[in-house]
Amino acid sequence: MNNVGIKGMKMSERIKHGFNQKIKKEEVKYLEHLACICRGDIIKMTTVAGSGHPGGSMSSIDIYLTLFSFANITPEYYDDPGRDRIIASHGHTSPGLYACLARLGFFDSEEVLLGFRSIDSPFEGHIERHVPGVEWSTGNLGQGLSAGCGFALASKLGKHTYNTFVVMSDAEQAKGQVAEARRFIRKYDLNDLTVIIDHNHAQISGRTEDVMPVNIQENYRADGWKVLDISGHDIAELYEAMKTALADSENPYALVCQTTIGKGVSFMENKPEYHGRALTREECHAALVELGIDDDVDTLLEKRGTKRIKTYSRKEITPPRINTGKPKVYSEKKHPRVVFGDVLEEVAQLNPENSIAVFDCDLTESVRTLNFSKIRPLNFFEAGVSEHTTATIAGALSINGVCTIWADFGVFAIDEVFNQLRLNDINNTHLKIVATHLGYNVGPDGKTHHCIDYIGVLRNLLGFKLIIPCDPNQTDHMTRYMLRQPGNWVMGLTRTKLPVVKAEDDKIFFNEDYKFEYGEIDIIRNGTDCALFTVGPTLHEALSAWDRLRQDGITVRIYNVSSPFEINPAIVIEAAKTRLIMTHEDHVVTSGIGTIIGHIMAEHNIKNKFINIGITQYGGSDKPDVLYKKYKLDADSLVEVIKSNL
Repeated sequence: MNNVGIKGMKMSERIKHGFNQKIKKEEVKYLEHLACICRGDIIKMTTVAGSGHPGGSMSSIDIYLTLFSFANITPEYYDDPGRDRIIASHGHTSPGLYACLARLGFFDSEEVLLGFRSIDSPFEGHIERHVPGVEWSTGNLGQGLSAGCGFALASKLGKHTYNTFVVMSDAEQAKGQVAEARRFIRKYDLNDLTVIIDHNHAQISGRTEDVMPVNIQENYRADGWKVLDISGHDIAELYEAMKTALADSENPYALVCQTTIGKGVSFMENKPEYHGRALTREECHAALVELGIDDDVDTLLEKRGTKRIKTYSRKEITPPRINTGKPKVYSEKKHPRVVFGDVLEEVAQLNPENSIAVFDCDLTESVRTLNFSKIRPLNFFEAGVSEHTTATIAGALSINGVCTIWADFGVFAIDEVFNQLRLNDINNTHLKIVATHLGYNVGPDGKTHHCIDYIGVLRNLLGFKLIIPCDPNQTDHMTRYMLRQPGNWVMGLTRTKLPVVKAEDDKIFFNEDYKFEYGEIDIIRNGTDCALFTVGPTLHEALSAWDRLRQDGITVRIYNVSSPFEINPAIVIEAAKTRLIMTHEDHVVTSGIGTIIGHIMAEHNIKNKFINIGITQYGGSDKPDVLYKKYKLDADSLVEVIKSNL
């Protein structure tokens, strides 16, 4: 089978119309012919690579070809802001998506066949958004529909109106995040979003009905969706279903496509073993013969690794410029989360509608997003107790020209959604997370709500930045700073009020002249006997200890670490001029700033005595000062440790 299709149509030639007319018979024949070639490509690339997921790719290929042929996206304008957005949630079907995009002219077919799952190639084992035509890097099943929500929200809020399509597997419908996303879409009338499910009844461990039965159609209908049950291998039926979904502006649609895993090759059909297994060389030859496609796999194997594969970069939509106003100066004790809420309210009034979006998970009063919701109700999204989908929706929206903020308790915004944040990180999102209620400072809520591990957790996300203010004034400065920055940021806040930090001359330290810069460490007090690194609320315990130690002739240099991931080694080297280096924090002792400082000391051969004070066990329920005292994080305990080690 050569590279010429029906009536001499070249494979790179595109069908010109969208979903606004009846599909022609020759178009159906052309796509059926192209699907056969793509099935051959799927078999070839997975065999050459020696791994991959051919079965599901072969059941999804008719869906991909129909969708990409008629949706408003082209090889020439795959980064156009008005294009339709197509998210493939089941990223393991990358062979199918790559074959489809290559045969439609988005990139060269041979490069995919040679470069699939190769280190110097953009065509990774699961789809990546740097590849033309791919909107969102996926593979972690269950997150694609939430990402689709983010893209659909961007259409609703932005300058460009487009349709969003999310192609999914049947097995991932068992994930709770999918249900969260379904409800969010219905609540916010994201009716330009269409879900297309490849229902091939197979997953890694066997038949989906045996592994985990899911009432797919009934679940979507129960959440207020329209559902069409169709053949996933009938091009004309697929086209008409997509056309019907787009014509209804009142409802979101789920197209449940009945398909066959391994479609087109008799010995692969309905065999779950081919979900994630490449064919042997003998099986590959038999499959290509059955499809009527030339077997050039040996030639491809010889060429693999010898040809340089083209790489791609996409035109990113940068976050909007946000007018963050001027910092305020507080003179009295105040909740940092209240300060954040006040800044958010001010910024909402200073910027145009739709430039900022705020997400909440049933905690508006606690995390202080309530006033924003009143000022900008159309830019405020209450997701309820649905943290997993919220993390992904907010991440996807943030790469579409909207300053996106999600405020939540730390145990929910960080610990609970690590996988979602990791995928945001991989997708280079620009999400701003305000994580409140951190550490023992949470107090009487008890150990389930004491987010004591967040520094260690976030250190595993390679692109995230973390900032932790120590008083109301630094919170004000940091909030305004963060909203002006690209990338993913977390600002960590306490539950309780914090005193205003003052310098030795009793003047406000973080005043109107203070300029926060990521990575800078503030020297709050000077001393020569001991260097003490603190972060967030424990600074105030350190200041109390400083006063008492000074009376005994011991001077301590106190460093406020507000950017734990960006500590300048020169600061630690300078601290080594004292006799003792200590860290003091309201976090797990084995994964907080103590481990970071200790690592720097080891790298630079700093041999000062080093003491790391932090949390070593889950705490109970009581006021923060009671917890600090019980678990030796209070000023009294700090004084005792310093005295006994000097």
